[in-house]
Amino acid sequence: MFLFAAAAVFTLFFANVALGAFGGGGFLSDVGEMLVLFAASVLFVAAILKREADHKNKNGS
Repeated sequence: MFLFAAAAVFTLFFANVALGAFGGGGFLSDVGEMLVLFAASVLFVAAILKREADHKNKNGS
């Protein structure tokens, strides 16, 4: 779930950057871009930590 959310938020960030690069003007401000990228990073880290915890509990270590 966290990984899907991270991918969705990163897609939003990528779409904004792509629109800005091709002259369409992005829909997020600089601060908005930073917050969206930060949210994607936090969600990705949460997904990785959850997966490691699940793996650890599965193996009984």
